[in-house]
Amino acid sequence: MTMTASGRTLECREQGAAMREGSSRAFFIRWVCAYGAFGIPQAAAPIAFALLALPLTGSAEHGAVIVLSMTIAQIIGAVPVTRWGRGRGAVAYLRLLVGIRTLALILTAVLAALRVPLTGLAAAAMVAGFVNGAAFGYLRALLNSLVEPRQLPRALGVAATLNEVTFAAFPVVASALGALSPVLAIAVLAVLGSAPLFLVPSIHNGQAPEATGSTRALLKPEFLVWLFCAVAGAASVSVVEIAAVSLAVRFGLDPAAGFIFALALCLASITGGVWVSIHNRRARNRQVLLFLAATTLGMVLVMGGWSLATTLAGAALVGFCLPWLGTHFSLVLDLLAPPGKRAEAFALLRTATSLGTIIASGTLAIAGMASAFATCAVLVGAATVLVLVHSLSAQRTRPVPRTLVERNPV
Repeated sequence: MTMTASGRTLECREQGAAMREGSSRAFFIRWVCAYGAFGIPQAAAPIAFALLALPLTGSAEHGAVIVLSMTIAQIIGAVPVTRWGRGRGAVAYLRLLVGIRTLALILTAVLAALRVPLTGLAAAAMVAGFVNGAAFGYLRALLNSLVEPRQLPRALGVAATLNEVTFAAFPVVASALGALSPVLAIAVLAVLGSAPLFLVPSIHNGQAPEATGSTRALLKPEFLVWLFCAVAGAASVSVVEIAAVSLAVRFGLDPAAGFIFALALCLASITGGVWVSIHNRRARNRQVLLFLAATTLGMVLVMGGWSLATTLAGAALVGFCLPWLGTHFSLVLDLLAPPGKRAEAFALLRTATSLGTIIASGTLAIAGMASAFATCAVLVGAATVLVLVHSLSAQRTRPVPRTLVERNPV
């Protein structure tokens, strides 16, 4: 029997739809892998640079100078470097930024091998940090072109889970490589962090459009509320990770046992990320308030240090809430950012998390562990109150949007 023209057309359409679906799934898998690999240098930096600084200066603590230099450079460069990419191919520009970061980290390793003073290493690392925030902004904005808006929560949950795996695994990798050669550790981690160069998919609508909204839209109170929450959340997570060794000493454990606090946080965060992926919904305001309040409680438990069990429970509570809050912040900024400014919005989100890390590490270094925990607990508590006030104000003025905006080009 001869197939009719309409039958052949229907079959072709079905085959085309199946091919597009398969292609989209492959593109998303590549993006997720690129997202996980992108965080490798940042995950391994504290240990890798500490091991690098030890033979050069005699103190591993000087590695924090390099990490701090990178972070400050990232805060400075996030917005301007993102704006330089307007009107360019977004994927090509992202690859350029990742390439610059990779070369800067390799240069840092080469300078260390040549026994260049610490200031020279910090300067090279600052170049990597300067482009890092913008690169993250373009990488996150690219996701909008790869998945349907209704699938964004699940996609971000998967990305958050893989990111936590990266932050749990690669400090160990950095320690193992650094034991052989600190210079080798930096070089290998730089190469692994360059994976987005090859993994990021090339897409037809990967053109970064000219901005169609005012920059002031990124400075509106509702936008700044969520950026402040991102600062508070990042500070809470960072202070637990950075103070892990000090926590172990407080309980009379061997300093090397400090990993149990970071491990509790990371395992809980992975669990939270899996739950976000299964749930596949943007958290409601009540849920966000609950997660912020739970994070505050977790920080109080860690700060109190009443027992090893309660401290580990506090660290786990902070970790479990992390992917829920991070996913919500990303989705809300996606909603609030004008078309053409999403990469800039996500770069600001990355800047906010970096600022949280600086607050945690700086307070810990200057005022000690107790003050650092108290500061971070106050920050996340203030964020909880701020979101409550913002939610009540929004209910009085207008209905809260319940759907994601239509997908726009990167």
